[in-house]
Amino acid sequence: MTERAAATAATAATAATATAATAATATATADAAAERARFDALVTEADAVPVEGWDFSWLDGRATEQRPSWGYARAMADRMGRAGAALDIQTGGGEVLASVPRLPPLVVATEAWPPNVARATALLHPLGVAVVADPEEPPLPFGDDAFDLVVSRHPVTTWWAEIARVLAPGGTYFSQQVGPASVFELVEYFLGPQPPEVRGARDPERARAAAEAAGLEVVDLRMEKLRTEFFDIGAVVYFLRKVIWMVPGFTVEEYRPRLAELHHRIETGGPFVAHATRFLIEARKPG
Repeated sequence: MTERAAATAATAATAATATAATAATATATADAAAERARFDALVTEADAVPVEGWDFSWLDGRATEQRPSWGYARAMADRMGRAGAALDIQTGGGEVLASVPRLPPLVVATEAWPPNVARATALLHPLGVAVVADPEEPPLPFGDDAFDLVVSRHPVTTWWAEIARVLAPGGTYFSQQVGPASVFELVEYFLGPQPPEVRGARDPERARAAAEAAGLEVVDLRMEKLRTEFFDIGAVVYFLRKVIWMVPGFTVEEYRPRLAELHHRIETGGPFVAHATRFLIEARKPG
């Protein structure tokens, strides 16, 4: 090959390489723009969805969480069917209580958040359940020995002395609660590493000690760790808006950069995996 021919071939190769690089850059730019557009759409949608109540059906197909083996709703319904007077503390929107097929003659539910009070009232009043707006702090607005069954699913705080007071002798407290460091892979993604006292809060053994200190006998205590997956960033936004204590003060605008990074991670690497912890506690009042 002559020098001129070699130079021509080299020039052509350089041009081809430049064209390929330009095409790759254009493709990457288009992909990035599409990813940003999808991020904006998912976040805007999830930020606008109402989060009243304790119904997570909006997450169907977008997130999954394993369920504890004990089946709280079924076990609670069984106890409701044998009770005469029952109290559901922090009922949320009343969805779990409304699923009970046979309610006791007297049932009362408490809730603190006004949107949930309205939702629970609309759902539970037709079933004969009285809904009481009550702050999540003592005292409970009921007399001593008023109920033979007190239940609560995922209470923010358990006021054991008040539960013991309103339980009738021989009565039962039955509750599924959030355990220690629940979904902390997600919490710490936004807030950074948490200190041991925060990670260790909500320890079931602490619940046992507090129940016994209030004069109750703990007859069952179990905990399980449950795989949780978020398949898109909208599911993360919805979850954090609904479960407000996970990342206190969460807003999309405050955490948009971290949300964008997590969106890219999910889009390129698959679902974000975390682990929820739940414990079941059943305690009886002597008598």
